[in-house]
Amino acid sequence: MAHELRGSAAIVGIGLTEFGELPGKNHLEVLAEASHYALADAGLGMQDVDGLFVSSMGRVFHPLHAAEYLGIQPSHIDGTNVGGSSFVNCVQSAAMAIRTGVCNVALIAYGSTSRSNRKRKFREGNPNAGAFHASEYQPRNPIISYAFAAARHMHEYGTTRENLAQVAVSTRQWAMKNPAAEMRDPLSIEDVLGARMICDPLTLFDCCLVSDAGAAIVMVSAERAKDFPQKPAYLLGIGSATTHDQIAQMPDLTVTPAAQSGPRAFAMAGLTPADIDVAEFYDAFTINTILFLEDLGFCKKGEGGAFVGDGNIGPGGSLPVNTNGGGLSCVHPGMYGMFVTIEAVEQLRGQCGERQIEGANIALANGNGGVLSSQVTAIYGSEAAL
Repeated sequence: MAHELRGSAAIVGIGLTEFGELPGKNHLEVLAEASHYALADAGLGMQDVDGLFVSSMGRVFHPLHAAEYLGIQPSHIDGTNVGGSSFVNCVQSAAMAIRTGVCNVALIAYGSTSRSNRKRKFREGNPNAGAFHASEYQPRNPIISYAFAAARHMHEYGTTRENLAQVAVSTRQWAMKNPAAEMRDPLSIEDVLGARMICDPLTLFDCCLVSDAGAAIVMVSAERAKDFPQKPAYLLGIGSATTHDQIAQMPDLTVTPAAQSGPRAFAMAGLTPADIDVAEFYDAFTINTILFLEDLGFCKKGEGGAFVGDGNIGPGGSLPVNTNGGGLSCVHPGMYGMFVTIEAVEQLRGQCGERQIEGANIALANGNGGVLSSQVTAIYGSEAAL
């Protein structure tokens, strides 16, 4: 018997602001801009929204601030923060709220001025504030935690720095096909290896961008989805998991919670990794992509480096991954989970231009939160995949 959430809700509107540096704007202005774009894409207005789902680093009452700024009084509001995976997690919460009749039109929105904040030397909050046991050592988080995972994977499975570099190169090749991407200059393995070392074994190009950007999506029930201007992207399956907070408590540095969230999403969807046409991963660092390829079942544990090294995830490869350029080359405003969803939707709509995957009917989006701490995996399909 199919899970009752399978195919019960669909994304009918998406909105993106410009990426990079947005001078003179604050996070709420960016969030509102993206929200209006998403609602316009769906042919709706702010007055139609009765469910609001937002998240932010360091702002305790962010859902209240956002609702007030948008001028709405929704019947359902959610501000759960599980790190960068929060906005994929919001999709699950919104689908449940829609299914149970708690709300009819769900707006999931995010705005960030992370790059501008850096210039102003303003810190929104410490996402690793709970890491009590490690804090006295003043670790350079989050990068040191991802470097731990990369070093362990290299030690245990023979993964090379060249394998990591190939992740950055492949995503850059996709970004070069995306006019909206921040980084579009050619990038070679030699460029990645020769770049400034940030935290061994990760160099500058192994690390994500820091951007100002906003993004939003609109969800409704599947029954209503065909009434909107755009081609719906139906939620087929979704699963979440967490195994730790701080990296020192991660049970195995080479196995993320995606090894649990992925099977849950595939089971709900009634699909396998072989059914996925395009995959969008939260690639805060190059090691993420390798770990998620393995944990989500696209290759065996320990073979992610070789899988990437063989050119499988770049243009022309067997599994297109991060077709917008990812957090490494397209955009990364602090919490990237919204952007994996939007790229998946655009691929299913057939709106990606030069980077479009022909015949894409099933797309996977995986969100990552904390230091590989929280994983939420969503699988979307076109009407043909229902």
